[in-house]
Amino acid sequence: MSIGPSNPLPAILSLTLPELEARFRDAKLPSYRAGQVFRWIYEKRVADFAQMTDLPAALREELAQTFDFRRLENVRVLGSADTTRKFLFRLADGNLIESVLIPASPALYGEASDRRTLCISSQVGCAMGCTFCATASMGFGRHLLAHEIVGQVLVAMHELGPRHPGDLTLVFMGMGEPLHNLSEVARSIAVLCHPAGLGLSARRITVSTSGLVPEIAELGRLEPRPLLAISVNGTTDEQRSALMPIGRRYPLAELRSALEHFPLRPRERITVEYVLLAGVNDSPDDARRLAQYCASFPHQINLIPFNEHRVAEFRAPTEAVVDEFARAVLGERRTVLTVRRSRGRDVGAACGQLVLG
Repeated sequence: MSIGPSNPLPAILSLTLPELEARFRDAKLPSYRAGQVFRWIYEKRVADFAQMTDLPAALREELAQTFDFRRLENVRVLGSADTTRKFLFRLADGNLIESVLIPASPALYGEASDRRTLCISSQVGCAMGCTFCATASMGFGRHLLAHEIVGQVLVAMHELGPRHPGDLTLVFMGMGEPLHNLSEVARSIAVLCHPAGLGLSARRITVSTSGLVPEIAELGRLEPRPLLAISVNGTTDEQRSALMPIGRRYPLAELRSALEHFPLRPRERITVEYVLLAGVNDSPDDARRLAQYCASFPHQINLIPFNEHRVAEFRAPTEAVVDEFARAVLGERRTVLTVRRSRGRDVGAACGQLVLG
């Protein structure tokens, strides 16, 4: 299992505040200094120890020799006409990943809103092999380490905001299958949610999976626990397995059982993502089966018309077909349903379009 470049120094962005305090105590340093370091990193978002000016110079030099505090290299930012921004980051070993920052819709929140949604990656490439996803064509490179996940958030916020972490929504929907790398994803969430750091709310973090059943149960036991989104995309085992090889390992019935047993907070729902592929999975019968499939657990359905790209021959359905599909779902059962109008298509930043090379 490939988990990233070796480095003799521990990455400070992978440490929670209690872990950093313990390291300070082991080094016979006052533990309150760890809190100061944490505030410099997550409140002021500095790039190196030298900028932490309320620490003694000797301590700053010692920290630089003790911890790896390298920021991701921001290679490029592509701007979409709809104001979406796609980051290309270079990791320490030369691998590249992408993240997407999506400003809130002015129609919903007003022109002055500082709300952002950041779509981050958890792996270099992906091992799941979903036939409609551009990232799948890269194959699997390696897992990202927690500090490389946290680093995407810090650099994006430093470059483009939001100014306040409370205005940030975080989605693990970029490159990779987050539950395939759950240990590092969980560590990054713990760091990002710590009140002395960014203090993100776990209710503003969503982890999207293709359906790794044992890891769904493990995700449900996390503290803090993010929201869950599940990519279904097929309403029969034959159909889903053709689109998503993970369906051969975990049939729809087994996946539904995992969703039924997933612990939910009051008024919380599981997001069911369904990519609509013209002539493949967009019939009224598919819609009715989708509604029936979701009936046994609290959910909201997010329909995603396919975002076309060069590495897959699928096509997006017409607006009329999308509307007919949505009506068929709602005609079968009353439920919460949205149609995702993906942003950033013109720069390859929309759902399913992230790919390098």
